[in-house]
This record gives sequence, C-alpha cells and structure tokens, in this order.
Amino acid sequence: MSAVAGRRLRWALSDGLVLAGRELAHLRHQPGELVAALVFPAVMVVLFGYVFGSAIEVPGGGDYREYLMPGLFSMVTLSSLMAVTQKVAADAEKGVMDRFRAMPTARSALAFGHTGADLAGGLLALAIMMGAGAAAGWAPHRGAARAAGAVALIVLLRYALSWLGCWLGLAAPSEEVADRLGPLVLPVSMLSNAFVPTDGMPAWLRVAAEWSPVSALTAASRTLFGNAGVPAGPAPWPLAHPVLAVCLWSAVLLAVFVPLTARAYRRRGR
Repeated sequence: MSAVAGRRLRWALSDGLVLAGRELAHLRHQPGELVAALVFPAVMVVLFGYVFGSAIEVPGGGDYREYLMPGLFSMVTLSSLMAVTQKVAADAEKGVMDRFRAMPTARSALAFGHTGADLAGGLLALAIMMGAGAAAGWAPHRGAARAAGAVALIVLLRYALSWLGCWLGLAAPSEEVADRLGPLVLPVSMLSNAFVPTDGMPAWLRVAAEWSPVSALTAASRTLFGNAGVPAGPAPWPLAHPVLAVCLWSAVLLAVFVPLTARAYRRRGR
C-alpha cells in the first residue's frame, strides 16, 4: 500500500469512527428504538423456542432450542441488512449527506460510520440473545476457542451484509421505499436451515436454501458451538464446509459492495 493510500485509509477510518459515534449517540434520544432492538432477540427465543419448538423434530435427535439458537444468531445477523438500508436512505433523503459533502470528510466515512455503528449494536444484540438462549437451555459444547470462532464468523458476515445495506440505502429512491424492503428479510431468513431441516423442502427450494449464506452461517455456528443439527452424512458443499463458505460469502459481499457503495455515494451527490 502506498503512503498516499495509507493516509486516505486512515482519514476514512478516523472520520468513520466519528460518524459511528454520531449514530450511537442518536440512540440516547430514541430510547424506544434501543429498547425494541434489545428486547427483540429475547422475544425471538421465546417465540420460536417454546411456541414453535414443540412441533419440530431435530434431525438425529436432540433439544430443539439447541438446534434453534444458531439459526436465530443468523437471523439477527441478517437484520443488519435492512437496519443499515433504512438509516442510509433516511440520511440521503433528509439532506444529511449533502451537509457531510460540504465538510472536509472522507467520501467513504458515512458508510464506515453506519457499518461500524451497526456492528457495535449487533454485538450487543448477539450478547443478549446468547444470554436468553442460555436461560432457555442452550450452551456451547466445544470450548471457548471454537465458540469465539463462531462469534467471529457471525460478526464477519454481519459486517459484510451491512455494506450491502449501505448500497441499497443509497440506491433506494426514498426512505419510504427502503422501509418497504424490510419485510423481505423474513422470507430470506426462513429460506434456510435456520429453523427447520431442508430435507423436507421441494428440490428446487432446497437447493436455494442450502446455498444461502444464512444456511452456511447457521451450519458453521452449529458445528463450532457443538449444537444439534450438524449433517451426519453427505451434504451440499456449503453445509459440508460451512466455515469456509461463510468466509467466501463475506469476502464476495465486501469485494462487490464496498466499491459499489462508494460509487453510489458519488452519484447521489451529482
């Protein structure tokens, strides 16, 4: 990396940290949003673990809540997509971006700020969900190192998805359109192995579910946490090598949407 490129990167990261602090500071003035974000993970554990869990059989046996928790971690990870989309679209429509352009800030700072703030909030939500899962009987069984590896994969994919959210927020013509994209997250998360095995799905739907990044992250978490649901026999490549699949998905998302986000930001200023 050249000296000029290094200075630009430090400039972008420094400004990004300031803007991430701005996003987190907003939560102090919006306590309802903060409470909802923190209560949601616990509600999901109760809803899926106790209401739906009694009707679902775990492949190979085992407790459904142990099977479920890695899927819920993946679902919360996917939620970053629309959270960032809506916030970026709101900044664009309200003229916040125009004010930042008039200041001596790095062009990529806004995206770094939104993705950084989302990552901080995501870590807190993940910690709360893990606590709720532990209260419901879930636990990692393969040691602290593998559990830390699972958390690192969850964080990595969440960060990569937040860049997709940045691009969608800049591409959306209005905040209203961005809000209407939110309900699409649920079907995407459900089309996976997060809540039920994929074996009973129609062939065409099963292929889509098995190659979903949500399925890869869920399978990787089950493997590293030592929870029920790890495939015992032959499995599609993303489920047979879920850790590598999550890393590849994250690398592709970052390689594609970091430059696309920078380009979309420049175009919104014209």
